[in-house]
Amino acid sequence: MNNPYFPEIHGRFGFGCMRLPERDGEIDFPVFEQMIDAFLDAGLNYFDTAHGYHSGRSELALGKCLAARYPREKFLLTNKLTDPYFQSQADIRPFFQQQLKDCGVDYFDFYLMHAQNAVNFEKFRACRAYETAFELKKEGLIRHVGLSFHDQASVLDHILTTYPEVEIVQIQFNYLDYENPAVDSKGVFEVCRKHGKPVIVMEPVKGGTLVNLPQPCLDEIAARGLTPAELALRFAAGFEGMAMVLSGMSSPAQMADNLRAMTEPKPLDEAELALIDQIRAAFHDMRLIPCTGCRYCVDGCPMGIMIPDLFAAMNRVKQFGDWSQRGYYRKVLTQGHGLASECVKCGACEGICPQGLEIRDLLEQVAAEFEAPRQDD
Repeated sequence: MNNPYFPEIHGRFGFGCMRLPERDGEIDFPVFEQMIDAFLDAGLNYFDTAHGYHSGRSELALGKCLAARYPREKFLLTNKLTDPYFQSQADIRPFFQQQLKDCGVDYFDFYLMHAQNAVNFEKFRACRAYETAFELKKEGLIRHVGLSFHDQASVLDHILTTYPEVEIVQIQFNYLDYENPAVDSKGVFEVCRKHGKPVIVMEPVKGGTLVNLPQPCLDEIAARGLTPAELALRFAAGFEGMAMVLSGMSSPAQMADNLRAMTEPKPLDEAELALIDQIRAAFHDMRLIPCTGCRYCVDGCPMGIMIPDLFAAMNRVKQFGDWSQRGYYRKVLTQGHGLASECVKCGACEGICPQGLEIRDLLEQVAAEFEAPRQDD
């Protein structure tokens, strides 16, 4: 299972640690350890985190459940430098050292400039973030420097032209976003190929969206002996230049399903590609909100609106006609948090949304659906 781009990576499937198993609002360490063991026992070794994942707890969980339990040569660990956690070049090294400490390691195998776009790239450049990462690599504290990306293809082209030393690029890539102009997955991928950069895929199942499919699609997938996750993961892995496909798994069942698909991933055949076209058409007809639940928008919301949760409830109504979501909205999702109608239109959420969603307009639709009086209230 040697990786064709980085020989130290075993296979082409990585464990994304953004959506770890939780119990009572905390990361469930015993279940996480069980999943780590299964992943390593399958011969795989690539783990991905960032300081913002689980509000800083993902790094600490990896330190306790992975680094403290396995020798360092057993696993590869990727971490990231994220915009909110530094304001000058002087801030970067102390932040980096704290990340090493929290993760319980002496170096990172990969270190990415996180969530790059046209706006924050200028901050990274002004703070000499890339240059600092290259220095840390020379010092042996980073093995490979890369970036993760959320913007249009022309922006990535500019970044890679400015910093050709970048070794790898992490992009959002799945069959629903492949030709979605808001995400521009196809164009971004083609820029990576133009610059000869191997690609790490994130959001291959679009935050679970490509698992929770319309029932006719689920029936068709099952009839072919597949699972929704397998179809999505194999689509992403089937392109030349894909060094790694990440999956943010949150249960042993998801781990088992993903390992079946990705231990030795096979390219999709013509019938499976045709099935993907059917699923795309079904999603287009339902006009679901293409939110992945990354929750980047939540921390900066001045009204404390649980934006991804409200969008998920809206999608359940559209997808399944689940009108119980109306009561769930009022009794759970907005208890102690802002209503959709309380959005002050500041736009902070839209500036950070990797999907380019017009969140303010979408919240108006949520308010109209869940807050307007109805005869059955």
